[in-house]
Amino acid sequence: MNNIAFDRNFEPPFGTAVALSPLVRRITCNNPGPFTFTGTNTFIVGHQSVAIIDPGPDDEAHLVALLSAVRGETVSHILVTHTHMDHSPLAAKLRAATGAKTYGAVSPAESKMTSDIRLDARVDHDFRPDVSLRDGDVVEGKGWALEAVFTPGHMSNHMSFGLKAEKALLVGDHVMAWATTVVAPPDGNMNDYMGSLRKLLKRDEAIYYPAHGPEKRKPLGLVRAILAHRKMRETAIFNRVKAGDGTIGEIVANIYADVDPRLHGAAGLSTLAHLQYLLEKGRIEVRNGRYISTK
Repeated sequence: MNNIAFDRNFEPPFGTAVALSPLVRRITCNNPGPFTFTGTNTFIVGHQSVAIIDPGPDDEAHLVALLSAVRGETVSHILVTHTHMDHSPLAAKLRAATGAKTYGAVSPAESKMTSDIRLDARVDHDFRPDVSLRDGDVVEGKGWALEAVFTPGHMSNHMSFGLKAEKALLVGDHVMAWATTVVAPPDGNMNDYMGSLRKLLKRDEAIYYPAHGPEKRKPLGLVRAILAHRKMRETAIFNRVKAGDGTIGEIVANIYADVDPRLHGAAGLSTLAHLQYLLEKGRIEVRNGRYISTK
């Protein structure tokens, strides 16, 4: 079912700034895992007066690496794409060390997972941006400008950042070249995620910089492939419900048999997101605790 050509050939040096373009540098945190791949990519935009995007987890070695990379420069802005624990927690220490304000979308309402399935990338409920951004807002520094591009779905507060000068998009976890994005209820929403993907098709960025894995040039083909993949997953899940699979566990066992078992929890959450989407569309309903088809 997977028709996406993923790029997993990515072995970044931890704690070292790598220049990707005239304006963009990347430092990868040493926090590899099944959901973070090789680790969280933190980006530095600009020179002399810079923005740091996605500081990462509360990792002292990564903080030291970031401060070393910008030694002699001024950090004017700290931007966060979303508030998962592998993206935003280090913002507080970075703010204290540099004096820069933090920027991001408004944090989601406090909520607890209602499913018995959990992701290890929990929500950082402590992060509150100094400046709340809305879609289309522009954050500017010396020699650079970043446009806030609201891309909810992976999380309700997910924000990407467009670097128009280089036709680039710092895309967080919304689109990644190494794997599909997990959409995990209750805060993740498949309808929002699909809408955010379609939104990117109307833009003209030539390169994406994801928060995990390698950059992606000519990215719109990947966006279309992810949309098609999600539609195929939706169809497969609906067909399993029609065939009598009434629980998430039954569906995952049938359609994710080729997926690393360590990711079955995430697959279950994505399945739940698709089921909620099908419920919203009226194609299925819940009866006696089981999903059934209405059509």
